[in-house]
Amino acid sequence: MAFAAALALASPAWADETVTIDGSKAVLLKPASPKASVILLPGGDGDLQAGPGGSIGNLKNNQLVRTREAYKAQGLAVLVVDANVDLAAAVNYMRGIKSPVTVIATSRGTLRAAGGIARGARPDALVLTAGFLSRESGPDRHVMGILGSPERLPPTLVIHHRQDGCRFTQPAGVEPFIKWAGGKARVAWLDGGQTVGNPCQAKSHHGFLGLDGKVVALAAGFR
Repeated sequence: MAFAAALALASPAWADETVTIDGSKAVLLKPASPKASVILLPGGDGDLQAGPGGSIGNLKNNQLVRTREAYKAQGLAVLVVDANVDLAAAVNYMRGIKSPVTVIATSRGTLRAAGGIARGARPDALVLTAGFLSRESGPDRHVMGILGSPERLPPTLVIHHRQDGCRFTQPAGVEPFIKWAGGKARVAWLDGGQTVGNPCQAKSHHGFLGLDGKVVALAAGFR
């Protein structure tokens, strides 16, 4: 009910405006008096197809894309970016709107977040949902491998579903990542919700179907 109310209070079904950051289009949602900023990195191919007026033509079911208005309803300035974004430039852009700046990434977006941080992006905090975290998660490329050292991690929250059935984000990969992080990361486990079809797609435990409100509350409150 609280999540539905947040959506009802939010702006229309598309974002406020489309902006260009270092040659990459992104979608910006900005409340009148933001209390902090978040950058959302969706999964999949990361191709938002951002159009005029903050419209989004692709990845509409992705967990972060479909909940973007709920983050704005929490009083946060929100930037939804695609795979081509220069994350350091995006962090600096949002810092000009309101600090602190938290990067929130899901699924393959967690690899892009790690890559951006490895190249010099310095968000104040990081949230990894359904992440490609470690070798035990399943993939050849993972956050640990990209970063190389936990010294590069900002304060980090991992949000993971205990029944995530995607072969790249297996729950067994979470604890090795938390141990590797050496106190810089903690985990919030979720249960329940629904899963339909491909276990690596948005309408599954991997995509937190039926749990959007819990994911938003956890991620929006972490800084």
